[in-house]
Amino acid sequence: MEVALAALIGIFFVTAVYLMLSPHVIRILLGVAVLGNAVNLLIFTSGRLTREVPPIVPDGMIVADPSIANPLPQALVLTAIVISFSFFAFLLTLAYRAFQELGTDDTDTMRIAEPADEAAPPTGY
Repeated sequence: MEVALAALIGIFFVTAVYLMLSPHVIRILLGVAVLGNAVNLLIFTSGRLTREVPPIVPDGMIVADPSIANPLPQALVLTAIVISFSFFAFLLTLAYRAFQELGTDDTDTMRIAEPADEAAPPTGY
């Protein structure tokens, strides 16, 4: 099970990087959303995946049994889901406002701070 999830996490990271390298703002935002899901899945998988025992330490035990899933990554993922959703909503609103002002979602043509008659800045060395 963990091997399949590790492969899925890798696919999510590759997809997120591919989308974030795009010159279009919407693809960049989708890449950020996929990256957040990949990180959440990575954190969740690190806390052991077990179906047999709930993540509750019984009374009288000082150290949890190794078969018990770690509840801390689960709590972190729940918090991260809320934070990543609000961050994505903010970025989506910001991208929509930029599209309203500039009329494009292409980052190469978003040159409002640079005069249009000047040459483009260097893209390499």
